[in-house]
Amino acid sequence: MLNFEQLGRELERRGKTTELRALAESEDGARLAAMLDADSLARAAKSGDGEALRGALGTVLSTEEGKRLAERIRRMMGS
Repeated sequence: MLNFEQLGRELERRGKTTELRALAESEDGARLAAMLDADSLARAAKSGDGEALRGALGTVLSTEEGKRLAERIRRMMGS
């Protein structure tokens, strides 16, 4: 499984960082960001707390915004 740094490098290698940034700055992305506690997510990522990250991801993916963004990311990574 890729860590966040490797994932970032892979996205950059594929030229997807601009597209991903646009998704994050979209209306759906802004709504999801407002739902999440960025500091808690950063701590969980740094400490390797997979349970906390899975919980946050589950919360995001249970929303309509999250489902739309996940589908857009899936399509973006496929091309």
